[in-house]
Amino acid sequence: MRHPLRLTASVEIEADPEQVWAVLTDLGAYPQWNPFITEATVTSGDGLRPGATMLNSLKQEGETSTFTPTVLQASAGRELRWLGKVGPGWIGDGEHYFVIERTGRDTVRLTQGEDFTGVAVPFFADSLRNDTLTQFRAMNSALKERVEQLAAR
Repeated sequence: MRHPLRLTASVEIEADPEQVWAVLTDLGAYPQWNPFITEATVTSGDGLRPGATMLNSLKQEGETSTFTPTVLQASAGRELRWLGKVGPGWIGDGEHYFVIERTGRDTVRLTQGEDFTGVAVPFFADSLRNDTLTQFRAMNSALKERVEQLAAR
């Protein structure tokens, strides 16, 4: 597939980048608040940094699936990015990312997105646009609520 399918969803959060980063990277707390990525762990033992492997569980349409992405970028307060693969790589890859941008003195924009590539992507494009994008928005909303609740304490 020459042109990837790109999905993005953004949310404005009343907090600073470090507060958003703290919630985003507190993987052990995901089951408490995250409706999309219900579990996430670093499995390689070297922390959340480039080259680390993860085990993530996604809940979508009442079903849970797991995948083992590799962390590509982990810049505190700015960006978390990983790559998940289906099969040998040409079948389907998903480069998932979270970008945190300061938009004001006490506000940031969190953008969650994913670039899907591979020969299988066109067959799942509608489902990805409708179902997966909905889950991005649900996670963003839950993350916003959690960050703002913690920041208010």
